[in-house]
Amino acid sequence: MADLKIIFTLYPELLLLFIGFLGLIIGSFLNVVIHRLPTMMMREWRQQCAELLNIPCDTQKTVFNLIVPRSRCPHCRHLIAAWENIPILSYLWQKGHCTACQQKIAWRYPIVELVSALLAIIVAWHFGLSWQLAAALIFTWALLAASVIDIDHQLLPDDIVLPLLWLGIVCNLFGLYTTLPESILGAIVGYLSLWSVYWLFKLVTGKEGMGYGDFKLLAAIGAWGGWQILPVVIFTSSIVGAVVGVSLMLFQNRDKNIPIPFGPYLACAGWIGLLWGNELMQAYLNWHIV
Repeated sequence: MADLKIIFTLYPELLLLFIGFLGLIIGSFLNVVIHRLPTMMMREWRQQCAELLNIPCDTQKTVFNLIVPRSRCPHCRHLIAAWENIPILSYLWQKGHCTACQQKIAWRYPIVELVSALLAIIVAWHFGLSWQLAAALIFTWALLAASVIDIDHQLLPDDIVLPLLWLGIVCNLFGLYTTLPESILGAIVGYLSLWSVYWLFKLVTGKEGMGYGDFKLLAAIGAWGGWQILPVVIFTSSIVGAVVGVSLMLFQNRDKNIPIPFGPYLACAGWIGLLWGNELMQAYLNWHIV
């Protein structure tokens, strides 16, 4: 292990290559999480409702988690072999089609794998070989999975967001990214800031402008980077979200009453904030003073 550390220190390009390869593998697993976790949650809700109403529930009869059952083609139920599940390469080799029924495989699977690898490489380049790198990789992959789930279901799972929040506090217990008091304050301010906006908007319009998952996600981001990065995160996510929302309404005739998930914008801004939040804030202050 010590020899490997020396090699990565002497040849940082090997570290980037290794982290990129690891990112592809994790990206393949994230595809499973993105696909199965919402279904697992819905099955659990159905089971709880059935118990409350004292009626039978068919979800108890079958095991469904992130491991069981094996991955299958959604069209023909063909069991996916190991060689058909190699990140990126299998998709290219199969030309984006199932080997059994020839139905198209969603392009999102290799995209998630590729994004997972690219983001991991950027994190490795930024932090180098360190505990900061190890923790930031978990932060990155969790945000990626939560973002895609939010796009699909307008849902930010507590199973991802809450452990991420506590992990941020634990990391900063050792001062990885900020001090512990600033981490705890970041979680509190992050949650309460969007909670306040939510209730203000609801009192004025009578409508719900965002979900509670957004509050928890911003709290998690604040727990990782401290309260200092929150202005950058809120400003960046709000601007990007507004631009995307207006663009969808103008160019795709999207109904303004159809909600747009805010989680991906928070996640993107939070990731940027953890890596470059202090630099961005300092640049803004210098520009503002000048």
